[in-house]
Amino acid sequence: MTQLVWTNTFVRTAKRFLKRNPDLRGEFERVLRQLEDDPSNPKLRLHPLKGKLAGKHAVSLTYSHRIVLTLLLEKGEIVLLDIGTHDQVYRP
Repeated sequence: MTQLVWTNTFVRTAKRFLKRNPDLRGEFERVLRQLEDDPSNPKLRLHPLKGKLAGKHAVSLTYSHRIVLTLLLEKGEIVLLDIGTHDQVYRP
């Protein structure tokens, strides 16, 4: 089982995101549980990022919402970095 590490930025962003999107709370919690249990679960659609976000990964919350994270599998940790729409988390 992998441990999720919540950065201060992610906590603030997630609170704001869930306040604006209360209907996504259940999906948010489901995705975080799946990340803890099995980060390679195909339902998460985990994928590496390119460009300025190289070295980071993202999982899909919905078709248009993403969670950006850093995988530290040798430490057994997943560091949560950002959440939002596709355009918000991949902004230049």
